[in-house]
Amino acid sequence: MTTATMRAAVLTAPGIDNLRVTDLPLPAPRPGWVRIRVMAFGLNRSEYHSVTGRAEGMSYPRVLGIEAAGVVDLDPEGVLAPGTQAATMMGGMGRAFDGGYAQYVVVPRGQVIPFSSDLPWEVIGAVPETLQTAHGSLTTGLGLRPGQSLLVRGGTSALGLAAAALAADRGCRVLATSRREAGRVLLASRGVEALLDDGAVTAQVRRRLPEGVDAVLELVGVPTLRDSLTATATGGTVCFAGMLSDSWTIPDFYPLDWIPTGVRLTTYSGQAHNLPAAELQRVLDRIAAGALDLAPVHAYPLEEIVTAQRDMAAGAHTGKLVGLPWG
Repeated sequence: MTTATMRAAVLTAPGIDNLRVTDLPLPAPRPGWVRIRVMAFGLNRSEYHSVTGRAEGMSYPRVLGIEAAGVVDLDPEGVLAPGTQAATMMGGMGRAFDGGYAQYVVVPRGQVIPFSSDLPWEVIGAVPETLQTAHGSLTTGLGLRPGQSLLVRGGTSALGLAAAALAADRGCRVLATSRREAGRVLLASRGVEALLDDGAVTAQVRRRLPEGVDAVLELVGVPTLRDSLTATATGGTVCFAGMLSDSWTIPDFYPLDWIPTGVRLTTYSGQAHNLPAAELQRVLDRIAAGALDLAPVHAYPLEEIVTAQRDMAAGAHTGKLVGLPWG
């Protein structure tokens, strides 16, 4: 009897040279878990940290990937019907258990989000985790309301572009930064107030909004955090939700010196349950209607995952990188 197999990208140890696409046995779901036929998966900096050895909770060998989108292939208990379109993310995917860089993935049913869409899979695959973090940062992290102002620090990242698009879609005034002139031009073309970021944008912000912005989504990390705090209005909030700089900690942090009076500093890091199914469906529907564009998409076959990882590390593309397990 021939054992069924699948193609998957396995990291055997830290280092990009240890990431290889190979054949693995088709995984079987245990009770409470579901097998999904993966049609697309987003690439995230979380996997970059796994490749570089910076990720916590990793064990090897491991199929990478903290998210996936596809169709339910098998639910042993029959709760989710075969063929149901579904997204999944986080919960230990790609670290504690095998993740979405594969033709099939097995995950707890509780982190499966059903949806229905006729969009191409490469478009769908770019949405789940980016939307989860953007939506959670704007709502739970910042409590952003229509009519308020938002500064997105790291605006040309996939998450930054998505957050800016969602905030503008909700009627907010959006400012966003890029270190490069090409990035500033891209942001301006997407209808946001684009700022060239040299590490200090408070003066630019306050020329437009003398009292400061109501909210800042900090995606660059520690190097720009202090400047983001000073660009924020009294009563405003800065949400630290990304580390594009790969700078994780603040040496000799003195809150009374760093945080202006009346400015709030918080963080956001969510899971699948933090993304309501209704919000995922709403966003997919608005994308399909041409009313919303989260970010440009760059797709790679699974067999080219090493190239995709290198491109992500080098910042070769603006937007979301997506893997396609079936070619």
